[in-house]
Amino acid sequence: MNATSEMPQFEWVFGYGSLMWRPGFDFIEKRPAKLIGAHRALCVYSHVHRGSPEKPGLVLGLDYGGACRGIAFRIDKKNREATVRYLREREQVTSVYREVVRPVLLLEGKEDRSRALCYLVDRSHAQYAGNLPRERQLELILQGNGHSGANPDYVLATVKELETLGIRDATLEWLAARLKSGTARS
Repeated sequence: MNATSEMPQFEWVFGYGSLMWRPGFDFIEKRPAKLIGAHRALCVYSHVHRGSPEKPGLVLGLDYGGACRGIAFRIDKKNREATVRYLREREQVTSVYREVVRPVLLLEGKEDRSRALCYLVDRSHAQYAGNLPRERQLELILQGNGHSGANPDYVLATVKELETLGIRDATLEWLAARLKSGTARS
């Protein structure tokens, strides 16, 4: 789906990166959730929010394969259109993501499956970075600065939220350790 598509039918929005700690839309409930079939990865060159075309940063995408734990936000039906409009403006600035509705497993309380709006990376897009070595990821993060701020702040805020949720991500933790210690700059 894209900005001209019909309104998707969903009850939840799945957040796996900055949406977890800065959703930016109204919701009536949030729960830990798991998406099957995609995983969290620093696989998108950021040309707007955390970088520029001349000095790209690196941000998260939902890439194909595996599973991803994150947060599902339940949206009131009366706010669905406004939420989609907001998310398209935020997530689809360069159309690097595909807007899809997928089943997610809601983990807290009674486990339940529901439909969630998700943004999966488009592997055919020029901003798809793929699986870069950690050292290259660190270089891109250190240089990245865009409309939403410095790329290191994005990584550190995401790792902090993941820690709060009890989610471990070895690559993000490795990057955060270097960003916090200053060893990345030496």
